[in-house]
Amino acid sequence: MTPADLSRTVLHAVHRAVAENALHAPVPARVRVERTRPGGSGDYACAVALQLAGDAGLPALEVARILRERVAAEPGIGRVEITGPGFLSFTLDAPGDSDRAVLDAVREQGSAYGHGGALGDEVLQFHHAREVRAAVTADAVRRLVVSQGARVRISCEEAGEVREAEWGLLGVTVDAYGTPSVTSPADPSAPLIPVRPVPAGATARELLERLGPDATRWGLLRPASHDRAPLGDELLVQGEANPLFLVRYAYARTRALTRGATALGFTPATDAAPYESPARPLLDLLADHPRVLLAAARHRAPDRVARQLEAVAHAFFDFHDSCPPLPSGDEKPSAAHRSRLALAEAAGTVLAGGLSLLGISAPAHL
Repeated sequence: MTPADLSRTVLHAVHRAVAENALHAPVPARVRVERTRPGGSGDYACAVALQLAGDAGLPALEVARILRERVAAEPGIGRVEITGPGFLSFTLDAPGDSDRAVLDAVREQGSAYGHGGALGDEVLQFHHAREVRAAVTADAVRRLVVSQGARVRISCEEAGEVREAEWGLLGVTVDAYGTPSVTSPADPSAPLIPVRPVPAGATARELLERLGPDATRWGLLRPASHDRAPLGDELLVQGEANPLFLVRYAYARTRALTRGATALGFTPATDAAPYESPARPLLDLLADHPRVLLAAARHRAPDRVARQLEAVAHAFFDFHDSCPPLPSGDEKPSAAHRSRLALAEAAGTVLAGGLSLLGISAPAHL
């Protein structure tokens, strides 16, 4: 069971409690679960009972008891405890089960891992200025909300005969009426949602000539929209200090590991054993990826995806250096190598999928 699965399980328990008249409170749109802090109980914790107590007119401990009864019997849940003023603490089934569930989900869903239908009822229309950062941001937001099931249309402010044909080279297609192409039908009467990041201070042509499309999109999307976008030559540096290079190099390295394993005659494990401790940060980031994508879509914040990819890349290299996925010298491929390779490939899949949502390519060789 992944954190996203656990969140849905708890939310389903709330729905059931309300439907059965055990609780009289509005059902939240989502339930947040977090890794238990050092010294805490269980694998994950949730404060939903404290959140609902006021509206339910019950003590948080009583709300927690009602929800515990409805969560404890769910598959993948080993134990549910009530701690403190009403926190729910969850212990998942046998160690390694949740890790396998995450890797299975990545393997089965591929680059669509983390996509879902949480915004399936939403019809959105974004409207942006005729400016390159606004156009690229609106395009990335569209990709994000569509990945979560929303229907989307994007419109652009008119500016006489001024056209930005170069936007097409950045993955933004504008028709003769100034409206980017629509990939999901939407209600044209939907209220306009403005997309107005701090302007780039340069035209698309200038940025493309100096940086190329991938570095331009990363430079425009990596900062939060209310921050100025640094668009200097540091985006082209082929070194770890450049986050874009780090993310793409991490992906390329995962592909090289797969090629190396093929040459040595072994494949990733599909029933990975419990991982060494250096793998834990990477496993946790992969498990958290669906929540990050949904939050980025809800908040119209592609910069959250960029920061998530940076964190995955750093954790991948830490894991790679501590637990090499390929044997060295006369060493023979072992079960540990097959498990490590499975984790490395999952990291590569998440990196490629995240870059795709930002409209940036993921080269297999770098």
